[in-house]
Amino acid sequence: MSRILTVGVAQLGPIARAESRRQVVSRLVGMMEEAARMGADLIVYPEAALTAFFPHWAIEDAAELDSWFETAMPNPEVAPLFDAARRLRIGFHLGYAELSEGHHFNTAILVDKSGAIVGKYRKIHLPGYDAVRPERPFQNLEKKYFEVGDLGWPVWECLGGKLGMMICNDRRWPESWRVMGLQGVELVMLGYNTPTVDPAMPQTDDLGNFHNALVMQAGAYQNGTWVVAAAKAGVEEGVDQIGQSCIIAPSGEVAAMCTTLGDELQVARCDLDLCNSYKESIFNFAKHRRPEHYGLIVERTGVGPVLGRPGGK
Repeated sequence: MSRILTVGVAQLGPIARAESRRQVVSRLVGMMEEAARMGADLIVYPEAALTAFFPHWAIEDAAELDSWFETAMPNPEVAPLFDAARRLRIGFHLGYAELSEGHHFNTAILVDKSGAIVGKYRKIHLPGYDAVRPERPFQNLEKKYFEVGDLGWPVWECLGGKLGMMICNDRRWPESWRVMGLQGVELVMLGYNTPTVDPAMPQTDDLGNFHNALVMQAGAYQNGTWVVAAAKAGVEEGVDQIGQSCIIAPSGEVAAMCTTLGDELQVARCDLDLCNSYKESIFNFAKHRRPEHYGLIVERTGVGPVLGRPGGK
């Protein structure tokens, strides 16, 4: 038996600093309409998809910083996207900056075909710095502008499957995948804004696309799940960002990939039952995973089995 979920990965090209949310939402709606014409049940947009990626700039004025955040979702500027989802009967994943009761988060939501928000995730692994580094050609101030997410990694029953979310840097950490894998996740959605260069580690600049694919293909395979990963790509306000938005099968194979650095949609038919062949065999956690022996690692090495810190604290 097959459970087919047809999914579109919606890569975005650069968003100009002066581009309004209404202009961006018009782009998103256009891609959603295209996905619907191709039979998609779900479309996945990138991290911080409503604006240019402002953590790349130094912003000292609190009011100006808050202007990049959404205080309600949906709000009047984003409502057309929710209206389109209801009209087209398509679900979507959307990343945005969230301001909630004075707290700032890098957030993603899962919306079903009725336009209802069924899941929310807040980014946990924040990269970058908590202070401006003037010597850098661009900033990475997520630790300054965002708080660590407080919702964990839930998995939601939606669109006939078990769906989860992570954001950008989360994909580099095995805990992100395994927490959802232990909940039986069948499709992980994630968005990213990843520069082609890392001023702190220039020796790896030519490995950006390789490392991007490596962690997502490994996460898919080791947890028996589909992965749908959407980039904000191209040169945005002087910062060049990788693309290669893709859909990855539970085998770790790439089922579809974007080939440009602009707005681009790729669609794939994802058989969620394909996850079972991995979850019931090589990655059958109940049969083969041995957490009861992880304590020996602490005893013999003093290194915790989960967080990799002394004593596991």
